[in-house]
Order: sequence, then structure tokens, then C-alpha cells
Amino acid sequence: MKPVVVIAGIGTATPVQSIAQTDAVVLAQALCTPADQQPRLQTRLLPILYGRSGVRRRGSVLLEPAGGASLTQSFFPPSDGAHDRGPTTEQRMARYAQEAAPLAQEASRLALGDAGCDVRAITQLVTVSCTGFLAPGIDVALIKRLDLPDTVGRTHIGFMGCHGALNGLRVASALVAADPTARALLCAVELCSLHFHYGWDPEKMVANALFADGAGAMVITSDSRDVPDAWRVAASGSCLVPDSQDAMTWRIGDHGFEMTLSPRVPSLIGSSLRPWLVGWLERHGLALSEVRSWAIHPGGPRILEAAAQALGLTAAETAVSAQVLAECGNMSSSTMVFLLERLRRSGAPRPCAALGFGPGLVVEAALFL
Repeated sequence: MKPVVVIAGIGTATPVQSIAQTDAVVLAQALCTPADQQPRLQTRLLPILYGRSGVRRRGSVLLEPAGGASLTQSFFPPSDGAHDRGPTTEQRMARYAQEAAPLAQEASRLALGDAGCDVRAITQLVTVSCTGFLAPGIDVALIKRLDLPDTVGRTHIGFMGCHGALNGLRVASALVAADPTARALLCAVELCSLHFHYGWDPEKMVANALFADGAGAMVITSDSRDVPDAWRVAASGSCLVPDSQDAMTWRIGDHGFEMTLSPRVPSLIGSSLRPWLVGWLERHGLALSEVRSWAIHPGGPRILEAAAQALGLTAAETAVSAQVLAECGNMSSSTMVFLLERLRRSGAPRPCAALGFGPGLVVEAALFL
């Protein structure tokens, strides 16, 4: 008999400071090129780009109060020329080491509280992040900060992009399914704002307009007796879209991690998602029409729209995804935990299908009953 794996608790956290998108574009203008070198067309384009992002507000660990209700940041100095690329990757990683653990700790604390789980009962820790590297990493930091057992098993899922939490969930679920006494804490933390890109590269400007900071955590167990109406993790799936390796990339540069987000991504999702997903659902005894709620990672408004059109979904069926994007921005891997938290809290009907898209181009899926 296949073990029952459930989400016992969920917690999310965002930075203390957040900024309206209308104010974020003002800060961004100063980091692209000096004002006297900005062509008039580009000066007009940036506010339009930010306005069409689907984001109304987003958090960053870099924001600082500037007096009154205004915010600023001092980590990124104003650009001093067309060849300025901002802080080095070493400087950005030093800030990641400083800021990632507290955010991950808060999300994990809330997830443990939601599950009513004693920290000493956690036997497996799965961490997810694609926006920073250090060792000892956030896994060790969480062991110390949460007082987890020194014997806890550690697995880190790195550099998987926006669908990373689903990869982490697959690992945590397998660990729990293999040992009925196991209790897994899964934590995804991303500080996307550390990788702001200077200059006028259109693809990187889109990323600048979308991404934000956040952390999400889940407690995964194989015992649903103490979890009323538990969300059961029923299946996971993955699909590498053919001829798409250049469509979405995430690479380490000298001045931060650099994203490529091709205009082809929505069309690739539009042509590839439905055929694969229909077959995957059928293998798990479901028709597409039988899925009653959706957690679709809102990589951006065009990605969300492409997925909805491919699957024939209404605006109401993707409303939670649009709301999280608007209120929090794209927090990369941790965004999926925010979606699941809202759906679970609202009593969304099941089966629920979760979908994320990342470098590859890869589609990751999870099914909840």
C-alpha cells in the first residue's frame, strides 16, 4: 500500500519593507544608465514595462526607510556609465549570507507552528534556493536558528529556478514515504532583488520588473490523523520542453546571476503544456476537467496567460496566482508555497494541480488530493 504523504503545515515570510511598483520604477531609473545618457524612448519605456508586469507591490531585503513613508536602498549605487554593472557577485553573495537565513527561519517557524510540530521531531530538512550560494548554507543556519536536531538529514535543491519548491516537495515526499516515522521540513528562500541588472537589456529589464524576495516552508509527514482535511501529495511530474534550452536561462555572471527570458516562453508553454499534462493526469486517473483548483506559478503575466489559455482556464481559476504576483511579485521558488498556502487556507477544492516553469525549459507538476 502506497504511504499517504500530506502537507501538515505551511508558513510564508516576506521582508519587512516592500515597495509599490510605481515607486520601484523610480529607483530603477537611476540604476540603468546616468540620466544624461538615457534616450528618451527608454525613459518612457521603463514605466510602461513596470506597469505591465502584473506586480503592484513587492518586498526586498535591500529596502531602507528614507524618512516619512518613502523608501530607498543603498546597496546598488547609481550607474556611472553605460559599462557599469553594479556590485560584484561576491558582494551580492555576502548580502545573501546575511539576509537569507532570517527570512527562511521566519517561514519555517510559521510552518512548524501551523503543523503543531515540535522542532525536535523533524528528521529531514530540504532547502531550496537559486539566488545564493554559501557553505555552510541555509540548511545549517536553520538547524542552529530553529534548534533542529543535529542529526537531521539535509538535502539542498539549488539553482532549479521558479519550480524549485516542487522539486523540493518531490524529495521531501520521497523521504517521508520511505520512512513512516520521518518528519520533513521543506524551506524555499529567494533573494531575487540581489540580482538587479544594470543597463538596458530588454530581457533583463523584464526580470528587474518582476522579481522579489520571500521564503516559504512546509512540514511534510506521512500521518494525516492529526491533520483535518489534509492536503495529500499524490504525484509529481516533470517535462523538458523540446528545443527550448535557450528560452529561459539562469547563469552566474561577474555582477550577479543573469536571467534570459525569451519572448518564446509563452508560445512554448502554449504548444507543449496541455498535451503533456493531459497524459500525465490520465496516468493518475484524472481528466483535465476533473482538476478543481490550480496553483500555477506566475512567472509573469504573459506566462500565466499562456498557461491559462493552453488549459482553457478562466480568470477565476488563476486568480490566486495573479493575486500573489500582484501583492508579492515573483519570488522564484518560494512563490509556489505562497500559492499553496492561500489555496489551502481558503479551502480550495481538490484535486489541485500545481505547475511551475523553469530553465530548461522545464515544466514541473504536483498533484494534491
